[in-house]
Amino acid sequence: MDVELRASDDDRHRVVADLHRHTTAGRLTLDEFSERVGAVWTARTLGDLAALTRDLPALPDDRATGAPAAGQGRRELLVLFAVAALTLLLLGGFLAVTR
Repeated sequence: MDVELRASDDDRHRVVADLHRHTTAGRLTLDEFSERVGAVWTARTLGDLAALTRDLPALPDDRATGAPAAGQGRRELLVLFAVAALTLLLLGGFLAVTR
């Protein structure tokens, strides 16, 4: 990684997500998290971003561990809710027709 390359918004979002995971794991306090997230949005290079997580251990790759991606669980829950709602509508329609 060339630390002098300009950071993109995707790079910043990735670092914020990593900081959030470290905070939920108890490695950062909420104050430390807030301070570092503020610095993420002012970072200009990949080196600036790397400095914000240098003292934290590497996180396991979710894809390698089989864990769902960040929005995957939410999508599955939405599909499950849609199927349940459709089932209730069909059952209500059936009951209305048969009475």
